[in-house]
Amino acid sequence: MQIAIVLFDRFTALDAVGPYEMLCRLPDTEVVFVAEHTGPVTNDRGSLSLVATKTFAEVSSPDIVVVPGGPGQSDQMENATLLGWLRAVDATTTWTTSVCTGSLLLAAAGLLQGRPATSHWLALDQLGKLGAEPTGRRVVIDGKYITAAGVSAGIDMALTMAGKLAGEEHAQATQLLTEYDPQPPYDAGSPEKAPAALVEEFRTKSRFILQ
Repeated sequence: MQIAIVLFDRFTALDAVGPYEMLCRLPDTEVVFVAEHTGPVTNDRGSLSLVATKTFAEVSSPDIVVVPGGPGQSDQMENATLLGWLRAVDATTTWTTSVCTGSLLLAAAGLLQGRPATSHWLALDQLGKLGAEPTGRRVVIDGKYITAAGVSAGIDMALTMAGKLAGEEHAQATQLLTEYDPQPPYDAGSPEKAPAALVEEFRTKSRFILQ
């Protein structure tokens, strides 16, 4: 089984690395980082790079696609190479998935038309404008499409997929071995729980206000 994790300039690191950590332990599985060009691809902070070992042209029929998000997603919304590749490989994937604003790229490729889907909470309105049915749920499954909410939700999405692919015991073992047992010091991880002033501040600053 081949899992292709998409990279593009200014992606968010955990969007890609979180799912990688959960999925790389699946039996008989190859995980590849794929981009328009091979080589280092730098994250949204400009301080970390992952290496794309294959180009889109070299990965023609992955079983699973994972599309991360990040500020660089905005620059990819009309990238014919990326969007065309997503449409082409989606014809044969077992699962087509996204994390955070990666769902906007799936929607831009026409893959989420009329489908329930999620994204980062700041991007839900934009997701609706692209033809999907936005929901604030952390992980949304619709047929073979799995979308995750912002950043850390990609871990939950990938664990969900691991359970479907290799069974619940394998997924539980992965969760145990990675000691994924969140106990955050604050309860501010969603706009419903965070201080209203913070939510308003980030809504005002959101890049999606201008889109």
